Amino acid sequence: MTSYPQQPQQAQPYAPEAGEPPLWAPYYGAPIGAAVKRFFKKYTDFTGRASRSEYWWTALALGVIGLVLEFIFLALAAAGATVSDDGTLVPGAGFVVGIILLIAFGLAVIIPSIALLVRRLHDGNFSGWVALIGLVPGLGGLALFVFALLPSNPAGQRFDQPKA
Repeated sequence: MTSYPQQPQQAQPYAPEAGEPPLWAPYYGAPIGAAVKRFFKKYTDFTGRASRSEYWWTALALGVIGLVLEFIFLALAAAGATVSDDGTLVPGAGFVVGIILLIAFGLAVIIPSIALLVRRLHDGNFSGWVALIGLVPGLGGLALFVFALLPSNPAGQRFDQPKA
């Protein structure tokens, strides 16, 4: 019986055994932890691309954090709340703390969220300026939602800028 030498298997460029892709490349099939970590590492980076998993895992994490902060806000506002003589509700002293928490979170994630959206649009081979469609009341947000759902387009590689 003759034995033939085995040809080495070529690893896919960003297969799990190759580790995480570099930050300039999209991470297809990113787990939630890696997606959120990359979100904060690429805080104000509007260049390159973001995979659907990077985008939606981060959106889920930010949504859950926002929801938890809303519950904290409601609890702080309800603690010590009273009703005035004319029947209006007067929130407790924690109301201001809750507002500050919500505003701080919103300000901390607004720019990186826009950057992530632009990178997601790039992955679908759209210009980042398409994000301005979100300014159209009602349908603008729906259009961006649909764009974020679209699969990757190989032509979007034109937005990649490998860093040495």
